[in-house]
Amino acid sequence: MIHATAIVHPQAQIHPTVSVGPYAVIDAHVTVGPECIVGPHVHLTGHTTIGEKNIFHTGCVIGDAPQDLKYHGAPTRLRIGDGNTFRECATVNRSNKMEEDTVIGSNCYLMATSHVGHNSIVGNHVILANGTSLGGHVTVGDRAFLSGNCLVHQFVRVGTLALMQGGAAISQDLPPFTIVRGVNGICGLNIVGLRRAGLTAAERLELKRLYHQLFRSGANLRAALAAAATVFTSAPAKVMLEFLAGAKRGVCTDTGRAAVTATED
Repeated sequence: MIHATAIVHPQAQIHPTVSVGPYAVIDAHVTVGPECIVGPHVHLTGHTTIGEKNIFHTGCVIGDAPQDLKYHGAPTRLRIGDGNTFRECATVNRSNKMEEDTVIGSNCYLMATSHVGHNSIVGNHVILANGTSLGGHVTVGDRAFLSGNCLVHQFVRVGTLALMQGGAAISQDLPPFTIVRGVNGICGLNIVGLRRAGLTAAERLELKRLYHQLFRSGANLRAALAAAATVFTSAPAKVMLEFLAGAKRGVCTDTGRAAVTATED
């Protein structure tokens, strides 16, 4: 299952069911779980632990050192769950300090040339389209969809089921269930994503009302949050309220009713 031209360090822990393609390199402190496929010219390095049934396409570099001038060679870590796909030349950096890991969940799809920076935490069922880049210390919630060439500033959070339109960039937190376009501008709810995730019509309607109260009422966000906490009680609404209450970098703002797309109605 290991091609003759691949270089696998004798200390690497490779499950017998793993397939390793031509010219791949797997370094000493890497653990690769069952039924993974390591394609041609892939480099797995660092203290990296990989679960089962992950697929690494040509040219991926997974677990290399963080792109951080403060990093000085500590044996920091990267942890990857199960069932992920890393397309051509995707890169994931390990963390920059021992107290934290870079983490990729399960069933994610990282398309060609996407990048996950050091100390980032990516949830489950996340999609990063071609060219998307996450700075260091970014957190991405479950089922978020980041379209092509999106940029996420370091320390920013992307909420669960949020969607970034192609070429969008954020330097503030993106609330759960919302759509961002341009720079830090949200334009409604990710209704298609909510339906696919199985949220009921009642839950979607409550989220729509909550969105209007928080982002279109004209009220100060902190005051709107305090008022909403006593009115909106569904589980998705609580996810939104808790996310916003924890914001430290500010929150993306609504671009105005004129920008709302038909998908919200």
